[in-house]
Amino acid sequence: MPKVLTARGGNAPFEFSATAEKLFGEDFSTDGFVGDVHITGEVADVGKNFLVRGSIECKKIFTCDRCLTQTTAEQVHDFAEEFDKSAAVDDVLDVTELLRDELLAGQPMKNLCKLDCRGLCPVCGANLNDGDCGCDRFVADPRLAALMQFRE
Repeated sequence: MPKVLTARGGNAPFEFSATAEKLFGEDFSTDGFVGDVHITGEVADVGKNFLVRGSIECKKIFTCDRCLTQTTAEQVHDFAEEFDKSAAVDDVLDVTELLRDELLAGQPMKNLCKLDCRGLCPVCGANLNDGDCGCDRFVADPRLAALMQFRE
């Protein structure tokens, strides 16, 4: 469980590196995280609060939502959150919930192998990232189907 030492009146750096399961005490096997999750940051005393900021770096294996190719991608998630000083017990803050939430909320809505992934051909199922398959993928708008009879 990630806990950081606060620095009253200054800044205190921190760094963690372990598997997601060890860091957060939960089973992350279905989420595709592989290897260690690296967390670096600092705690700053900002008056009535402590500001915790830094970044989370991890690797994730996933299946591309468009072409169904298994891919590994590096992810970096920045975070910053203020904690009331009363949250510190013996000058130690528990940041487990913050880090877990940032890691999970930072996951993309669509997992893509690359931003311009072309996906699969709807006719033959070929991966269009490997090249054009030559299929006729024209699909007429059903609202205009009656006009197709006037075509030569």
